[in-house]
Amino acid sequence: MNAADPIEPVRVVGRYALYGEIAAGGMATVHFGRLLGPVGFSRTVAIKRLHPQFAKDPEFVSMFLDEARLAARIRHPNVVPTLDVVATQGELFLVMDYVQGESLSRLIRAARDRSEHIPVRLVGSIVSGALHGLHAAHEAKNERGEPLHIVHRDISPQNVLVGVDGVARVLDFGVAKAAGRIQTTKEGQLKGKLAYMAPEQIGGQVSRQTDIYAGAIVLWEALVGQRLFSGDNEGQVLAKVLGGFVAPPSSMVAGLPVGLDEVVLRGLAREPQNRYATAREFAVALERCVGVASSTEVGEWVESIAHGALVKRAEKIAEIESSSTSNARIDFGKTSVTTASSPGVPANADPPVSQASQLSSISVSKSAVPLRSRTPVLVAAAIAVASLLGIVLFVALLHGRTPAETVAAPSAPGASRDPAIPPVPPDTTPAANAPQTAAPPATATATESAAAPPTPTHTHGHVVIHYPPHPTATAAPPPHPKNCDPPYTLDSNGHKLWKPECI
Repeated sequence: MNAADPIEPVRVVGRYALYGEIAAGGMATVHFGRLLGPVGFSRTVAIKRLHPQFAKDPEFVSMFLDEARLAARIRHPNVVPTLDVVATQGELFLVMDYVQGESLSRLIRAARDRSEHIPVRLVGSIVSGALHGLHAAHEAKNERGEPLHIVHRDISPQNVLVGVDGVARVLDFGVAKAAGRIQTTKEGQLKGKLAYMAPEQIGGQVSRQTDIYAGAIVLWEALVGQRLFSGDNEGQVLAKVLGGFVAPPSSMVAGLPVGLDEVVLRGLAREPQNRYATAREFAVALERCVGVASSTEVGEWVESIAHGALVKRAEKIAEIESSSTSNARIDFGKTSVTTASSPGVPANADPPVSQASQLSSISVSKSAVPLRSRTPVLVAAAIAVASLLGIVLFVALLHGRTPAETVAAPSAPGASRDPAIPPVPPDTTPAANAPQTAAPPATATATESAAAPPTPTHTHGHVVIHYPPHPTATAAPPPHPKNCDPPYTLDSNGHKLWKPECI
């Protein structure tokens, strides 16, 4: 795909957006991917996707999961780190760190197409880096600190990735052998590439010396620029591997450092015990013999010899990053996914249930919620308080009281008062010479008491307003004169005029 081609619709797999292919193999396909995180965080990754036909095979599935489990235990700059595993909709995805670079096999081919050899110091830097990564795998331990005894079993130029940062990294532990591995090799079944197998591996015996032998083949081919064991068919390749004859690199390429043949041939010794004890020992011997180039030199060489492929890949990544930023996002507050680039789906449409369920395990802490998201709650609370004060003011005006008096006045006789203010007994004495009558019904008394105005008096220069007590169902109504039913008259405008003798 050219960099100018439009970005294909995004498929969301868990927390990742899946894009086009980087490379394809017999067991899986590697894709560009983007980690879609909260608050705009994103990251470009490489996603290895097991072919659907293999996802139904328990042996292949266990092999794929073993790769992730084992690779996660290897922590070294010269090993491509495994970030995550996603199992969804009957498919398996292995998420790895994306490295901008090229495989050593393509770099050897590019140099051969130019009729060039890779500079020896660059070869020393690349292969020694891969050997240090292998040593880290061989020394990896489980959670209890027990050795895993990992053997890669598939070291080849295809599985050595050289980045533009000048660092060589080992990848693809899909056929690795380790203690406690779920997947086991069936009888008579070989794992790995025949042209890079040690003689004992063909017989079913593997150890870390098996990877050292394969590493020596990689070193030979990087120096010479061609395959060590090749043939028209697997039978011819097998015969050459078992034959044991290896031409020294100096017989193929002139001007190699003295002693380099010895370093290479020791790694290719037919008997495992005659090889280097560890991959690190092999790396140190190579570095002492040819020296190593700096990471800057290696990175510049990779960019120069694989310039076209790297530029197209960088343009593709830039387009993916731009597209994922503007068209794809994860709303972690709603645990949903929206992809405007999907055909027929509007940008604000609700995501499919499967996408939302894949994100159901993602949570955001309350402390991470910005203040502006809590502003509506604060405004609503302020409106509620203002409404309550308005109701209090309305009731106070309706009864002829000030808001302070309405709040401070007790709701019933005997209610608690401010101890600093002495209680004032209500004035229930009837007017002088007013005839006494029987008490009216309780309902009438309640109505009249509610309509009765407050009685002002003067005490030591202060105005004290007496409010009639609230009636209760059992309280006896105060007596009224005969002419106090009703205790008011109406003027021409319909206003109440209270009778003096009824106040």
